[in-house]
Amino acid sequence: MKERTLERRRRLEEVLRRRQPDLTVLMENVHKPHNLSAILRTCDAVGILQAHAVNPTGGVPTFNETSGGSHKWVYLEVHPTTEAAFRHLRERGFSVYATALKEGARDYREVDYTRPTAIVLGAEKWGVSEEALALADGLIHIPMLGMVQSLNVSVAAAVILFEAQRQRLQAGLYDRPRLDPELYQKILEDWLRK
Repeated sequence: MKERTLERRRRLEEVLRRRQPDLTVLMENVHKPHNLSAILRTCDAVGILQAHAVNPTGGVPTFNETSGGSHKWVYLEVHPTTEAAFRHLRERGFSVYATALKEGARDYREVDYTRPTAIVLGAEKWGVSEEALALADGLIHIPMLGMVQSLNVSVAAAVILFEAQRQRLQAGLYDRPRLDPELYQKILEDWLRK
C-alpha cells in the first residue's frame, strides 16, 4: 500500500510541475454538462491549472462521465458576469481572445500562446456574446474547408488548446515548474486529499 501511495504522489508532482498558470479558458454560458466536462478534460490534458466560467444563474452544470474526473484537477472559478470575468483575467495579466466567426477574426494559429492567454468560448447555439466580443483583445477562428462553418464548442476548445500546448512545448514552458513553491505545495496537498 505504501508503494502505491508513493507512486501516486510522484504522479501528482509530475503533473503539477507542468501546470500552466497563465493559460486558461473562459466558458461563457456553456450550459451543457457534457461540453463543460469535455472542455475541462482538455484543460487537464494541456496542463491548465484553472478554468473560468460565466453563468448568470451563479452555478455551473453538473459534471458527467465525460470529464474523466478532470474537475478534480482543474480548478473552476465561476464569475457572475462577463465583465467581472474579463476584469479578473486582465488584473492577472491575461490577454483575452474570443472565438468568433466574424470579419477580422485571426486564424487561431497566429496567436502567441506562450504569453498569458485566456480563450473565450461561447455556448454552441449563440457563440460568444457581443459584450465579450467587444471586451476581447482579439478575435480568433478555426478555418473550415467544408460546408459546416463551426465545431462543437468542446472540439473547438481542444483544437485551440492543443495549438497552445504545441507552442508552449516548443518554448520549453513545460520543462520547469511554473508555480511559485508555496502555491505548488498548497495545490499538492489539496490533490493528495482527493
